Amino acid sequence: MGAEGSPQCWGQTVEVSTDDDLVARAKRGDASAWRELYRVHAGRLVVWLRMRPSGDSAVAPEDIASDAWLTAAEKVAGFTGTSSEFAGWLFGIARNHDANVRRRSRRRAQSIDADAGAERLVPGPESDLPGHDWVARVLATLPPRERDVVGCIDVVGLDVDTTARALGISAAAVRVARHRGLRRLRSPAEAVIVR
Repeated sequence: MGAEGSPQCWGQTVEVSTDDDLVARAKRGDASAWRELYRVHAGRLVVWLRMRPSGDSAVAPEDIASDAWLTAAEKVAGFTGTSSEFAGWLFGIARNHDANVRRRSRRRAQSIDADAGAERLVPGPESDLPGHDWVARVLATLPPRERDVVGCIDVVGLDVDTTARALGISAAAVRVARHRGLRRLRSPAEAVIVR
């Protein structure tokens, strides 16, 4: 033992850290403390994440663990607790990242399912015809004024004043009709109701 009660190795004093000291040093930004915490917790964190299927084969447990460590490094200054609480805190962060991966995976799967029935157009001269039919069907769900305004501005590319002149209404009426029409088109349930 050295003069301060620390063990000696080959004539040098080796600093021994308790786990609580490691956490405190990591909170101050000590890189060696972070390495030691990583050595202690990283392996078991990955093993735990491997037991929890993320639902996304593109995201490996190591990726989730890496994100958890980055979040922990960003938020460690606000961590209060003992070393045993640190492990729970870190695993909680990983669980949250895992839950986010699951949610994104479900949304992506729903999006793919919704797109599966959609028409797929291949660029070429003949691809304009099915697109025009689709646009016409969608616009047909709108009330006449809204259909005309959206058709003039968003399909044909006219400006507000030109559309107002073409339809014989004011520019303000054009803006209102366009706003209402686009809102209906964003909401599939409303688009079906034609007034």
